[in-house]
Amino acid sequence: RLWYEWRYLDQIRPLIHGPMLVKGILTAEDALLCIEHGAQGIIVSNHGGRSLDYGPATLEVLPEIVDAVKGRVPVLVDSGFRRGADVFKALALGATAVCLGRATRWGLAAFGVPGAQRVIEMIQAELVAAMAAAGRPSLADVNRSAVTVRFP
Repeated sequence: RLWYEWRYLDQIRPLIHGPMLVKGILTAEDALLCIEHGAQGIIVSNHGGRSLDYGPATLEVLPEIVDAVKGRVPVLVDSGFRRGADVFKALALGATAVCLGRATRWGLAAFGVPGAQRVIEMIQAELVAAMAAAGRPSLADVNRSAVTVRFP
């Protein structure tokens, strides 16, 4: 028997003095259960592919989760974002924000805090370039019409 069940969110919610976000969501059904159990945000994540090597990519499942949530809570996404164009795709598919983990840790490991800062600056510049290439002058102009998605 697993130690974690949906009622676990109900049990820990009173102990959290801020927004409760749930990470590791890969289905619309689970996103809706998160909301039902008091989550104020969802992080679409496959944990960098380290938990299941056959799980879906987060960009694959992001649109259906965004559609199911219908703006009730922010939908963040992580797992595999290395370039500004990756961030552009996630924002176009409806992510509220993109979490950068490994890429910034590489910068931190190589050059300390300035290295992590530089990685963020590079990804931001790449995002601006991707937006310009797609004819999207502002974040408000980034939407699903900016990308073609044909996941199996």
